Amino acid sequence: MIIDARGHRCPVPSLKLQAALKDAAPGTHLTLLATDPMARIDVPFLMDALGGQVLIVEEAGGVLSITVALPGGPTA
Repeated sequence: MIIDARGHRCPVPSLKLQAALKDAAPGTHLTLLATDPMARIDVPFLMDALGGQVLIVEEAGGVLSITVALPGGPTA
C-alpha cells in the first residue's frame, strides 16, 4: 500500500501513515511518499513507538520513499 503525503508538512505525513497503519494487518508493508525532509526523522520514531520497523528509505527527485513493516510478519 502506498500513502501519498507529498506536498504536506510535518506532522501530516506521519499522521497519514499512522492512520493507514491502524487498518493494516500484522506484517503489512506500507510505503510513505513525502516531500517533507522531517519524515526521515519522524517516521522511525513513529515506528519505534508502534513496535514496527523502517525497512527502506530512498530519496529521488526530492521525494522520500519510506517503506515500513508492522510487527507480526516478515521484515524483508
